[in-house]
Amino acid sequence: MFGAAQVFFFVLAIGAFITVTIKTGALDAGIARLTHRYRTRANVLIIVLMLVFSLGGTTYGMAEETLGFYALIVPIFVALGYDRLLGAVVILVGAGTGTMASTVNPFATGVASDGAGIALGDGIGLRILMYIVLTATSIVFVLRYANKIKKDPSKRLVPLTAEDEALSMESEEPPEMSGQQRLVIWIFMLTFVLMIYSVIPWSDFFPAMERVTWGWYFPELAALFLVAAIIIGLVGRLGEEGMVNSIIAGMGDFIGAAFIIAFARGVTVIMNNSGITDTVLHALEGLVTGLSGALFAVMMFVVNIPLAFLVPSSSGHATLAMPIMAPLGDFAGVSRAIVVTAYQSASGWVNLFTPTSAIVMGGLAIAKVRYDRYLKWVWPLLIVLFVLTCLLLALGTAVPALGG
Repeated sequence: MFGAAQVFFFVLAIGAFITVTIKTGALDAGIARLTHRYRTRANVLIIVLMLVFSLGGTTYGMAEETLGFYALIVPIFVALGYDRLLGAVVILVGAGTGTMASTVNPFATGVASDGAGIALGDGIGLRILMYIVLTATSIVFVLRYANKIKKDPSKRLVPLTAEDEALSMESEEPPEMSGQQRLVIWIFMLTFVLMIYSVIPWSDFFPAMERVTWGWYFPELAALFLVAAIIIGLVGRLGEEGMVNSIIAGMGDFIGAAFIIAFARGVTVIMNNSGITDTVLHALEGLVTGLSGALFAVMMFVVNIPLAFLVPSSSGHATLAMPIMAPLGDFAGVSRAIVVTAYQSASGWVNLFTPTSAIVMGGLAIAKVRYDRYLKWVWPLLIVLFVLTCLLLALGTAVPALGG
């Protein structure tokens, strides 16, 4: 619980924020207008949203921050006639694939590059190529599922609840939103824009922007959502009692997801404190010595997979692995940038499905999607991403200008 306390209260604050917004009626009205507008262009909506989340993932490792979007986006896809799984994977796979192909992510690429003694930009050519290939593959995979269940609803992996069916049956054009509802929606969207802006380390990319880099983390983000909930309650004229009751109810709705995140983090704590992680890292070190360049790069990817499972934190994984793994590249004649790229790819790949990840378990809990149903959907995509990553890493060793 100690290690997950910040994320725990962040999720509760999101629950309060979402519920207060729902109580004003603005969110339901906005979703109704949006679903009516995109009722015949759902594929466009899927592509745009996945690109947005993947860009967040590749630039700053958008992960726990996505938890606030599930309660907003999942109902949109249900209203469009899809299931909760589709809404969840648009967020989870979109951001996860972007993180897997991190280009300038300071929490993965940045920490690992520093541990390897190289610049953040080393190997960025290969990472950009990986981002394009892996993101396009994921989008096609999600679109394939969306079109399949749209054509044949019986193939949904997550059955609709009575509430979902009522939402998906609303086909008439909804009424225009009032000025008060529009203002609430603008405050709602601005809160998410501020969240994204506040966590991006702008000064790492542009040193001149040091003064406008906020460097917020989960305590500040929790405060942001709580303050925004109060502002929305005032604008929506919920009154003192209505606002307080909505905040308490919202936290209650999300406390299950918050506890799942805490328990998932607990696995990592046990692994680290009992020395299991260090033992595994030492044992895997001997598997990658004396290999050819391409095989070494692939083996670095494979070796980092169990480490990523034991240490879901990308920065924690980098801190543990890079001081040992990066020098091995020198002996194999492979650039340290390839070692960094292999590590971050493994970390991102595992965090698309591992049950020790707060992002996976928390997101699915908020979306009300069972973990086994998600695994059934995602495992073919994982295999494809695994193969493509191995090929791209091998290509990076064959083309030094690309791999760095």
